Amino acid sequence: MHYFLANEEATLALGKQLAEACPDSLCIIHLEGELGAGKTTLTRGFLRAMGHQGNVKSPTYTLVEHYQLGNRAVFHFDLYRLSDAGELEFLGLDDYFRDNAICLLEWAQRGSEYLPEPDLLVQLNYHEHARNAVIEAKSVLGEQICGKLHK
Repeated sequence: MHYFLANEEATLALGKQLAEACPDSLCIIHLEGELGAGKTTLTRGFLRAMGHQGNVKSPTYTLVEHYQLGNRAVFHFDLYRLSDAGELEFLGLDDYFRDNAICLLEWAQRGSEYLPEPDLLVQLNYHEHARNAVIEAKSVLGEQICGKLHK
């Protein structure tokens, strides 16, 4: 699925759509794109749609931020500063990828060999003051989510 994101509001709205389409089960979403492509903005829209009222920052230095939103745990990862994928072994990944958690991973390709396969791959590109998003289902769950999205 292809989306033209003319501004920040459109990126936030796509994040909201994704949140509303996620089922009440474990969901893994990889967010790819260059610096400034809108990965954290999309995550902010996602978290706001789930009821988060506070600030949303990229966990570039902490690697992961945890948000408890009702009965859902949402984990926002940013693996940009990961120097070696093996460092992920020390994070206790099994604690994150469980139950009905939602895991949003920026720069997942930097730790791919230690991460479970995503349900969705969201590729964001910045071009001439606007963004484009391509959402690709990578599992049956991902196909169900894509089926709920609208253009």
